[in-house]
Amino acid sequence: MVTYIEHPLIRPNSAEARIYQQVLAADVLKNGNTMIVAPTALGKTIIAILVAADRLQKLKGSKILILAPSKPLTIQHEENFKHFLNVPCTSITGAVKTDEREKRWAESQVICATPQTVESDLLNERYTLDDVSLVVFDECHHAVGSYSYVYLATRYVKECQNHLILGLTASPGHDKSKIKEVCENLFIQDITIKTEEDPDVKPYFNPINIDWIKVEMGPRLEKIRDLVNKALNVRLKGLKDLGVINTVSVNKRDILKARSRVQRKIGQSVNPPKECFQAISILSAVINLQHALGLLESQGVAPFNDYVGRLRKKTTRAAKNILLDPNFSKAVYLAKEAEDYGLEHPKMKKLIELLKLELGMDGQTRLKSLREDGEDKDSPKIIVFTQFRDTLDMIHERCEREGIKSVRFYGQGTSDGKKGLTQKEQKNIIKSFKTGNYDVLISTSVAEEGIDIPAVDLVILYEPVPSEIRMIQRRGRTGRKSSGRMKVLITKKTIDEGYYWTSVRRESRMKTQLATQEAIEELKLNAAEKIEVERTVKVLGKKEKSIVEDPVDSDMDDSLEEEVSDEDIEEIELENENESKLKEIKEKEAKEEQSLEDAIYEELAKNPQNQELVVYVDTREGNSKVIRALDTIGVKVKVNTMAVADYQVSEEVAIERKTAKDFVDSIVDKRLFKQARMMMEEFKKPIMILEGNDFYSGFINPNA
Repeated sequence: MVTYIEHPLIRPNSAEARIYQQVLAADVLKNGNTMIVAPTALGKTIIAILVAADRLQKLKGSKILILAPSKPLTIQHEENFKHFLNVPCTSITGAVKTDEREKRWAESQVICATPQTVESDLLNERYTLDDVSLVVFDECHHAVGSYSYVYLATRYVKECQNHLILGLTASPGHDKSKIKEVCENLFIQDITIKTEEDPDVKPYFNPINIDWIKVEMGPRLEKIRDLVNKALNVRLKGLKDLGVINTVSVNKRDILKARSRVQRKIGQSVNPPKECFQAISILSAVINLQHALGLLESQGVAPFNDYVGRLRKKTTRAAKNILLDPNFSKAVYLAKEAEDYGLEHPKMKKLIELLKLELGMDGQTRLKSLREDGEDKDSPKIIVFTQFRDTLDMIHERCEREGIKSVRFYGQGTSDGKKGLTQKEQKNIIKSFKTGNYDVLISTSVAEEGIDIPAVDLVILYEPVPSEIRMIQRRGRTGRKSSGRMKVLITKKTIDEGYYWTSVRRESRMKTQLATQEAIEELKLNAAEKIEVERTVKVLGKKEKSIVEDPVDSDMDDSLEEEVSDEDIEEIELENENESKLKEIKEKEAKEEQSLEDAIYEELAKNPQNQELVVYVDTREGNSKVIRALDTIGVKVKVNTMAVADYQVSEEVAIERKTAKDFVDSIVDKRLFKQARMMMEEFKKPIMILEGNDFYSGFINPNA
């Protein structure tokens, strides 16, 4: 017999009483700031609701803030909290006007929000966190680098005496330093791990069977692959001869590291040897070829040909060099011929076979779903995950030809000129999928994190992903109401196998990092000391209201598909799975911003007697980490559209910030000279701050 939780603030007969959830909630209330690591579908949201109800009951008049990394997930939390709690609940995102946000904050006790929006509102002093008794950081593994979670946690412990932080995640990451960074940034005092094997969890957990399905490339694809490999190996041998790499057996990370080393050498030399510039060009060609090879092996000739088309539009020496390579040219010819012939990747054929088998076509028995929602019980629900929107379109078109009821689901950002879905369109698609209008949801990574897609019988991965977090999240889409299944398609002897082993190793490493109490204790920081330090940070001057413009919510930029939407983050269009490169870029940007942040802080600290410190900031710097630093030390920030410079600190002094890449680009397009002249004309003491040391990323000669 099902029993329900009884609490004055929880609606009767709404929340099933599960011992492990109640124990976890009690531990959070007892131990303080806590990170809970638990698989998807074990009810982490219910734990947050239990903690929230207790805080609201004991701290009368307080508020609860639920933070989620995307707008759809924020709206989903609002619906869940409204369903379970009988207190005023609302949501705040960048799509809500500022006046309405202030009103919602004032009138509600539970606020679900995107972190970027709350950060903007706090910097504008539209409200404070001093009456917030609990902040829940959902998908808390995002709390690294300059992500808004980090600033909000610091601001919260500084402002609120009765603070409590709850971080929720299926996996904080495989790297010990990353896990520790999350713990430090969220002031975590306790870490709780729950697995499917825990005795108190097992009765509620449905096992998930994972089937790794390997397919052969086929002779025609192999012939094209061999030609691309020949073009690649010629360049790898050239790099080895130059002493840039020690072996031709290298992966993408090795090449990216090698490129950084060469660029650093160029930057440190007054007159770099010409071999350095030669190496940079070859390295760029190698990265392009590795990406093209990955597309061919994992996706097929059509995505490969699309990428070649984008290469033809490039004007770089590396791109031209590749296209003139006889082996690559022959590969391109054969790939185009194969596409015209209708050659598909073998995984496509296998995928259609699996879908037909599950959906009862070709005389197969239809799978009977055990879903309890009463909707379309005789029809199984399937999610197919793929990395690229181009592949998503191909799968959808193939399903349409085969009579399979499928629908595409992707993020809100624009990719390669293709507009994303609106939030309303996303909600309608999910609703149609739930009610049985479609049997198959074909999705990019946007459906991994938190989107409410219950009762899925089968998850199919068109290709493996090298991230243990994403693998866990995708696996969590099935097995919620009955035993679940996941099938992963792998092309033999290709990058697919490498990604498969990477995800397996990383998940194993993550579990090892959190396997014992000693390991957990080692990861934790003395949060009490860190909180005290934050509260005693010296504040300069009287804090006045700022006018920082509202940032765009991360989900509007398709953050849930960041690996896809950031494909063009480099001129060479690095592959979206290359998470290590994305991390490197983000860390580099954070360090470059830190240089200006430190400079401003040190300068202002020299004059603590000044009671009215004002810095004017250009609107383009509205999302800059520097503004957070100024706010932290009590500086009044005014954001205006400035014709010259990024910051004005007095009538005489203006500051222009330039990253290394922006500096080089502005030399090439001649913006630099115009900007410098205008600053000289407008201000007596103009300053230009150059951040970073990678001034040769654009392959510009140092003599320039």
